[in-house]
Amino acid sequence: MNHYGAQMMEFWERERLPEYQEIRNPEEHFTQVGEEIALAVESRARALAGTAPSQEGYLARLKRLNTARFQAEGEVVREYLLQETTTVQPPQEP
Repeated sequence: MNHYGAQMMEFWERERLPEYQEIRNPEEHFTQVGEEIALAVESRARALAGTAPSQEGYLARLKRLNTARFQAEGEVVREYLLQETTTVQPPQEP
């Protein structure tokens, strides 16, 4: 499980315990959620960074890419934390 999945699992255990307890396999569920978040962050960061201006120096490029990643991470994690609907797996009947 990546750090995004661990962060979400910790949040749900603390803030959404009734829904968390309905998840059949929290480890698997939040591993998948973490992977989804990582892909969304990467995609959003690329979009935010845009194309490199001509003659962009190393430090300017580093700043542009890091700023885009930081902003993307904040936006995507916030979106996942604030989701009203969940993908909680209902308990199976015996």
